[in-house]
Amino acid sequence: MPGRPAWARGAARPAVDARLPLAADLVAACVAAGAGPVEAARAVGASVGGAVGQGLARAAADVRLGGDPEAAWRHVAEVPGASALARCLRRAAASGAPAAEPLARIAAEARADGNRAATERARRAAVAVTAPVGLCFLPAFLALGVAPVVIGLASGLLRGGG
Repeated sequence: MPGRPAWARGAARPAVDARLPLAADLVAACVAAGAGPVEAARAVGASVGGAVGQGLARAAADVRLGGDPEAAWRHVAEVPGASALARCLRRAAASGAPAAEPLARIAAEARADGNRAATERARRAAVAVTAPVGLCFLPAFLALGVAPVVIGLASGLLRGGG
């Protein structure tokens, strides 16, 4: 299906957009200030950019033009990691339920997920660096630590055996 994102058609799934926590915080602020979910999505989508911003802007445009709200909010749900944001906005737009607190919670969870992913990448990098650093220090250890001991033992054996 040409309308679906590449990762949904079987390509490698991309990482969660780093703008997701910011977008969720901004939508929460707009909703808390009195804007409706569609207006908040339009404003944030126009200013944030990236996959999240495009999804929000497209969903808001579809809803404002009279499109099916379920289909419109799927534009946001297609962004990796943004399905909770899409569900919250869809529910708030359909029922008028307050969305500021749930959106702020979604932003906090997305930020925590990003921090966990960054920590995991840092741990993998630390492990990957260990072998090359060890290989760099090995010649120095042999030249400064092992060689003098071997030379000392050899000279002692040669003097004592002669």
